[in-house]
Amino acid sequence: MTAKDAIKSVFNSNFNVLSQYVSDLTDAELLVRPVPQANHVAWQLGHLISAEIGLLSWIPGGKPLELPSGFVERHGKETAAVEPPKGFLTKAEYLSIFKKVREQTFAKLDQLPDADLDKPNTGRLAQFAPKIGELFLLVANHQMMHGGQFAVLRRKLGKPILM
Repeated sequence: MTAKDAIKSVFNSNFNVLSQYVSDLTDAELLVRPVPQANHVAWQLGHLISAEIGLLSWIPGGKPLELPSGFVERHGKETAAVEPPKGFLTKAEYLSIFKKVREQTFAKLDQLPDADLDKPNTGRLAQFAPKIGELFLLVANHQMMHGGQFAVLRRKLGKPILM
Protein backbone atom coordinates (compact mmCIF):
# COMPACT_ATOMS: atom_id res chain seq x y z
CA MET A 1 0.00 0.00 0.00
CA THR A 2 1.32 3.41 -0.91
CA ALA A 3 0.96 6.57 1.14
CA LYS A 4 -1.67 7.79 -1.30
CA ASP A 5 -3.58 4.52 -0.98
CA ALA A 6 -3.51 4.87 2.81
CA ILE A 7 -4.78 8.46 2.63
CA LYS A 8 -7.61 7.40 0.31
CA SER A 9 -8.45 4.54 2.64
CA VAL A 10 -8.87 6.97 5.56
CA PHE A 11 -11.09 9.24 3.46
CA ASN A 12 -13.22 6.29 2.30
CA SER A 13 -13.48 4.65 5.71
CA ASN A 14 -14.55 7.88 7.39
CA PHE A 15 -17.05 8.68 4.64
CA ASN A 16 -18.54 5.20 4.99
CA VAL A 17 -19.10 5.78 8.72
CA LEU A 18 -20.62 9.19 8.05
CA SER A 19 -22.87 7.73 5.34
CA GLN A 20 -24.09 5.04 7.74
CA TYR A 21 -24.86 7.66 10.38
CA VAL A 22 -27.14 9.54 7.97
CA SER A 23 -28.47 6.51 6.08
CA ASP A 24 -31.81 6.35 7.90
CA LEU A 25 -32.19 10.05 8.73
CA THR A 26 -34.93 11.92 6.90
CA ASP A 27 -34.35 15.33 5.39
CA ALA A 28 -36.36 16.84 8.28
CA GLU A 29 -34.20 14.99 10.83
CA LEU A 30 -31.07 16.53 9.28
CA LEU A 31 -32.33 19.85 10.69
CA VAL A 32 -32.82 18.66 14.27
CA ARG A 33 -30.34 19.95 16.83
CA PRO A 34 -29.22 17.30 19.34
CA VAL A 35 -29.14 20.02 22.00
CA PRO A 36 -29.92 23.74 21.84
CA GLN A 37 -27.25 25.72 19.99
CA ALA A 38 -25.61 22.59 18.51
CA ASN A 39 -25.18 22.45 14.76
CA HIS A 40 -27.68 20.31 12.90
CA VAL A 41 -26.46 17.60 10.53
CA ALA A 42 -27.44 19.48 7.34
CA TRP A 43 -25.24 22.40 8.32
CA GLN A 44 -22.42 20.06 9.31
CA LEU A 45 -22.53 18.19 6.00
CA GLY A 46 -22.29 21.49 4.14
CA HIS A 47 -19.49 22.60 6.43
CA LEU A 48 -17.53 19.40 5.77
CA ILE A 49 -17.95 19.79 2.02
CA SER A 50 -16.94 23.46 2.07
CA ALA A 51 -14.01 22.76 4.38
CA GLU A 52 -12.65 19.97 2.19
CA ILE A 53 -12.55 22.28 -0.80
CA GLY A 54 -11.22 25.23 1.17
CA LEU A 55 -8.49 23.39 3.06
CA LEU A 56 -7.21 21.50 0.05
CA SER A 57 -7.12 24.69 -2.03
CA TRP A 58 -3.81 25.39 -0.24
CA ILE A 59 -2.29 22.48 -2.15
CA PRO A 60 -1.05 23.41 -5.62
CA GLY A 61 -2.59 21.74 -8.65
CA GLY A 62 -6.05 20.81 -9.79
CA LYS A 63 -9.14 22.96 -9.96
CA PRO A 64 -11.45 23.22 -6.97
CA LEU A 65 -14.97 22.00 -7.56
CA GLU A 66 -17.51 24.73 -7.94
CA LEU A 67 -20.31 24.48 -5.46
CA PRO A 68 -23.88 25.60 -6.06
CA SER A 69 -24.37 29.33 -5.76
CA GLY A 70 -24.50 30.40 -2.12
CA PHE A 71 -23.42 26.98 -0.81
CA VAL A 72 -20.40 28.19 1.17
CA GLU A 73 -22.33 31.13 2.63
CA ARG A 74 -25.28 28.89 3.55
CA HIS A 75 -22.93 26.73 5.62
CA GLY A 76 -20.87 29.48 7.23
CA LYS A 77 -20.63 30.24 10.94
CA GLU A 78 -23.35 32.90 10.62
CA THR A 79 -25.97 30.38 9.46
CA ALA A 80 -25.20 27.65 12.00
CA ALA A 81 -27.49 29.11 14.68
CA VAL A 82 -30.36 30.37 12.48
CA GLU A 83 -33.62 29.14 13.94
CA PRO A 84 -35.61 27.65 12.39
CA PRO A 85 -33.09 26.30 9.90
CA LYS A 86 -33.98 27.13 6.31
CA GLY A 87 -32.41 26.94 2.88
CA PHE A 88 -30.60 23.66 3.43
CA LEU A 89 -30.39 20.79 0.95
CA THR A 90 -31.69 17.25 1.04
CA LYS A 91 -29.60 14.33 2.24
CA ALA A 92 -29.35 13.04 -1.35
CA GLU A 93 -28.08 16.43 -2.54
CA TYR A 94 -25.44 16.62 0.20
CA LEU A 95 -24.19 13.11 -0.48
CA SER A 96 -24.06 13.77 -4.22
CA ILE A 97 -22.03 16.96 -3.76
CA PHE A 98 -19.81 15.22 -1.20
CA LYS A 99 -18.99 12.46 -3.71
CA LYS A 100 -18.12 15.01 -6.40
CA VAL A 101 -15.86 16.87 -3.99
CA ARG A 102 -14.18 13.59 -3.03
CA GLU A 103 -13.49 12.82 -6.69
CA GLN A 104 -11.77 16.21 -6.94
CA THR A 105 -9.80 15.52 -3.74
CA PHE A 106 -8.58 12.17 -5.06
CA ALA A 107 -7.70 13.70 -8.44
CA LYS A 108 -5.62 16.33 -6.64
CA LEU A 109 -3.93 13.64 -4.56
CA ASP A 110 -3.27 11.44 -7.62
CA GLN A 111 -1.60 14.21 -9.61
CA LEU A 112 0.62 15.22 -6.70
CA PRO A 113 4.12 13.73 -6.88
CA ASP A 114 4.66 11.31 -3.98
CA ALA A 115 7.57 13.39 -2.67
CA ASP A 116 5.24 16.40 -2.29
CA LEU A 117 3.41 14.67 0.56
CA ASP A 118 6.49 15.45 2.67
CA LYS A 119 6.62 19.12 1.64
CA PRO A 120 5.71 21.75 4.23
CA ASN A 121 2.10 22.83 4.44
CA THR A 122 2.08 26.61 4.21
CA GLY A 123 -1.67 26.94 4.72
CA ARG A 124 -3.49 28.22 7.77
CA LEU A 125 -3.50 24.78 9.43
CA ALA A 126 0.25 24.21 9.22
CA GLN A 127 0.56 24.00 13.00
CA PHE A 128 -1.85 21.02 13.02
CA ALA A 129 -0.69 19.47 9.76
CA PRO A 130 2.90 20.55 9.07
CA LYS A 131 3.22 18.52 5.86
CA ILE A 132 0.99 18.22 2.78
CA GLY A 133 0.32 14.53 3.48
CA GLU A 134 -0.76 15.40 7.00
CA LEU A 135 -3.13 18.05 5.64
CA PHE A 136 -4.86 15.42 3.50
CA LEU A 137 -5.21 13.21 6.60
CA LEU A 138 -6.54 16.09 8.70
CA VAL A 139 -9.22 16.76 6.10
CA ALA A 140 -10.05 13.03 5.93
CA ASN A 141 -10.40 12.86 9.71
CA HIS A 142 -12.48 16.04 9.88
CA GLN A 143 -15.46 13.87 8.94
CA MET A 144 -15.01 11.78 12.07
CA MET A 145 -14.68 14.87 14.25
CA HIS A 146 -18.30 15.55 13.32
CA GLY A 147 -19.35 11.91 13.36
CA GLY A 148 -19.66 11.96 17.14
CA GLN A 149 -22.22 14.73 16.88
CA PHE A 150 -24.18 12.67 14.36
CA ALA A 151 -24.18 9.73 16.79
CA VAL A 152 -25.61 11.93 19.56
CA LEU A 153 -28.43 13.09 17.26
CA ARG A 154 -29.17 9.46 16.41
CA ARG A 155 -29.58 8.73 20.13
CA LYS A 156 -31.92 11.69 20.55
CA LEU A 157 -34.05 10.48 17.65
CA GLY A 158 -34.19 6.90 18.96
CA LYS A 159 -32.32 5.50 15.98
CA PRO A 160 -30.50 2.18 16.30
CA ILE A 161 -26.86 2.11 17.34
CA LEU A 162 -24.81 1.37 14.25
CA MET A 163 -21.34 0.81 15.68
